[in-house]
Amino acid sequence: MCRFLAYRGEPIFLSDYVCAPEHSLVHQSLHALEAKTETNGDGFGLGWYGERETPGLYREIRPAWSDENLRSLCAQVRSRLFFAHVRASTGTATTRANCHPFAHGAHMFMHNGQVGGYARLKRRIEAMIPDELYDQRLGSGDSEAIFLAALGLGLAEDPVGAIARTLGAVRRLMSAAAIDEPLRFTAAYTDGESLYVFRWACDAKPPSLYYREAETGLIVVSEPFDARREVWTPVPKGCTLVARPGRGVEIACLNEAMERLAA
Repeated sequence: MCRFLAYRGEPIFLSDYVCAPEHSLVHQSLHALEAKTETNGDGFGLGWYGERETPGLYREIRPAWSDENLRSLCAQVRSRLFFAHVRASTGTATTRANCHPFAHGAHMFMHNGQVGGYARLKRRIEAMIPDELYDQRLGSGDSEAIFLAALGLGLAEDPVGAIARTLGAVRRLMSAAAIDEPLRFTAAYTDGESLYVFRWACDAKPPSLYYREAETGLIVVSEPFDARREVWTPVPKGCTLVARPGRGVEIACLNEAMERLAA
């Protein structure tokens, strides 16, 4: 399983949260505490919004702890909304194209989890991607395929509904193929303004996810980056954390959206 961080608020240097804390994301790449694997060394990535509508991306296949460019970049880039991700592959190749986050236009996405039996389902999941988006498919991983499929199912207009539709479709493919391995989905999506963070799994064992509202803005992490665990709130299982301009943090029920579709 991977580890990630999302921030939305006043502009800050990426290093404030990605590199500086005692248990920063860079530290978690080597010593994660709440993941299935302690080491997340199959690449890393940053995505941030600056003066342009579309995000900047920096992705690399080297482990985060060994890339001096990562620390230099984080110390210089200031952003109001950014994603950071360290990867532990669940079976797909360690390539730059498979490193998170993924972007399409103003939209950005990252994922921590797994699609059980993905090697058997890859072609069918890719078939869910609309033709007009398929040329954006640069990697071979499940996360990018789910992102593009969800865009085709209305992610930009209705994030919670689109993710529910996408996960429901993937679950039907898994059932048809008699795959018993779980579908686990902890992910973050943004259009450059609003932030949606999802925590769901078909076996009720989604990867860990926490949030905290600091003085400068909202921080969402796979695991706390400091020892003050009392200030971090777990995102409930089966739910979506939503942060939109001019509104406080809300919790939406992803389980309910999926149940409505299944009815």
